[in-house]
Amino acid sequence: MRASFICVNKMGCWLLWVIVVFTLISMGESKKSTGESCHPDDLMGLISFKAGIRIDTSGRLEKWVGRSCCKWEGISCDNTTGRVTQLLLPGFISTDVSILQTQMKGSLSPMITLLTSLQVIDLSELSFITGNIPTSIGFHLPNLRKLYLLRNKLSGPIPESIGKLSKLEEIILSENRFSGSLPLSLGNLKNLNRLLLDSNQFSGAIPDSLVNLTNLVVLDLHHNYLNGHMPAKIGELQVLEQLDLSENLLSGKIPVSLTNITTVQDIDLSNNSLEGEIPFPSCSGQMPFLRFLALHDNHLTGSIPPALGYLASLQRLYLENNKLNGPIPSSLGNLSDLRELYLSGNRLSGLIPKAFSRLSQLINLNLSNNLIRGLPHEMSSLQNLQTLTLSFNPLNFSSIPKWMAELPSISQIYMAGCGLQGEIQNFSNHLTGSIPSWLGGLSQLYLLNLSKNALVSEIPDSITSLHELGVLDLHSNKLTGSIIEAFKMGSTLPGGSLRYIDLSHNSFSSGIEQIGAGEQHGIEFLNLSHNFLKGRLPTSIGRLELMRSLDLSHNELGFNLPESLGNVKSLERLKLAKNQFTGKIPDGYLMLRKLKELDLSDNLLVGQIPNGKPLDDFPRSSYSGNRALCGRPLAPCKP
Repeated sequence: MRASFICVNKMGCWLLWVIVVFTLISMGESKKSTGESCHPDDLMGLISFKAGIRIDTSGRLEKWVGRSCCKWEGISCDNTTGRVTQLLLPGFISTDVSILQTQMKGSLSPMITLLTSLQVIDLSELSFITGNIPTSIGFHLPNLRKLYLLRNKLSGPIPESIGKLSKLEEIILSENRFSGSLPLSLGNLKNLNRLLLDSNQFSGAIPDSLVNLTNLVVLDLHHNYLNGHMPAKIGELQVLEQLDLSENLLSGKIPVSLTNITTVQDIDLSNNSLEGEIPFPSCSGQMPFLRFLALHDNHLTGSIPPALGYLASLQRLYLENNKLNGPIPSSLGNLSDLRELYLSGNRLSGLIPKAFSRLSQLINLNLSNNLIRGLPHEMSSLQNLQTLTLSFNPLNFSSIPKWMAELPSISQIYMAGCGLQGEIQNFSNHLTGSIPSWLGGLSQLYLLNLSKNALVSEIPDSITSLHELGVLDLHSNKLTGSIIEAFKMGSTLPGGSLRYIDLSHNSFSSGIEQIGAGEQHGIEFLNLSHNFLKGRLPTSIGRLELMRSLDLSHNELGFNLPESLGNVKSLERLKLAKNQFTGKIPDGYLMLRKLKELDLSDNLLVGQIPNGKPLDDFPRSSYSGNRALCGRPLAPCKP
């Protein structure tokens, strides 16, 4: 190509040459393969993003050198145009041997919008990315399909311009500090199938425009400050499978239109101020796939509708802590798949229906704090019932019914405040031998409690088949070997089903490296104390972000304390005493704002205790027995 032009003066000639050269470069860029230099806009956008990040523990950004950005880690390009199409820098990196947790500290550059061919942005779980979503995002990223920014420290509102991103399929902004009202323009995203905005600080009403998202499969807005009524036409979300609006400030009645969603599987409206009667279902065949229904901790009134017995697929029903009254309908006995039923904290009266004897899959039944006056002996046929809670009902038994002792799976019976008199039957177990491998065949088992027995052997491999298990309690036995099997279980739920693990007071010696590495990262209570566990706590323990209690005391664990434990911000109880931990207490532990109990005593920790709350609020006993520790509440460090 030849360039012909006439120069009026030297300066004009030079400027014209610059324009021509830039044009030729731009034309050439569109023809280059992904192995050659970046498009200038892409390069500028990526360099600006890198400049905004002060710390990258993964080391990925330090390798971003030169102009061949399509070769950079975390970057994908279109083979034809050479434009950047994917920015993939998630905090968790999978390798052949483990899952690594990494972090980035810094601010999200608004220049990211220069990457105008982007289809996927994944900056999830980097922990410390701050800043806002660029207000102009909707004008510059027309091809964006997936936006993953969860678990950072991003703030500000969702820009109104986001409604122009017509190709968006997934928006996941969970666990940040976003605030303000939800933009009405979200309703323009007709291709959206997943919208997760939970655990932020959004306020105001849920926009009615969201009912236009007719391809939406998952809608999760829980743990915000949303108020007002639920959209009356929410039932127009015809392919919705999961709806979670829990832990907000919603009021008014539950929309009747919900019954129109034939695909819905999980509904959680708990912990709001909803009122009125439960409006669904109205007839047989509605909500045929509903498995999980949580309406607890609201202000619902009236009786439990007999039509709930039509929900043939229901597995878990939570109605506790409302103002429901009247008898429990016998139609609930038709729920043949029901595993958990929570009706506590209401004003229910009368007798437990005999039809409950047909709930063959029932594991947990909680009817406490009601006005129940009796229960039928037919309930002895509940072969899978493990926990029965009847406390604070006017049962007035002369003694605990003998048939309760015949329930083959029962492990816990609560009958406080029930007016019991006379002899109490002995329900103690004295099991010996090994844990049977056939337990793995109980595919729907939710709670396994074999504690306080004399069981020996290892945890059987077959336990990994218990995909629905939520509670595993094997404490106070004589079990040996590895704890790995407890953490290798698959699950049908995101984050795993396990919430409670107690393997304390046994003789386990290995497997600590598996904590947090598998699918089970929804664990809230973990007790492995009083064993013989050795090795290093893995960084993957930081994935257990819902954990509230961790007790690893009285083992033989060593090496440095993992910095990633500072990510477990829900932690309220941390006990690591009587191990062999070395090194300093990580500064990141100052982020454990909810910590109420701490015991790091009798280890080999050194250096200054990080200065600040909550660490300097604990007594000296929390740090005693570490000879080289100093700083408040211990003696001051020597200069």
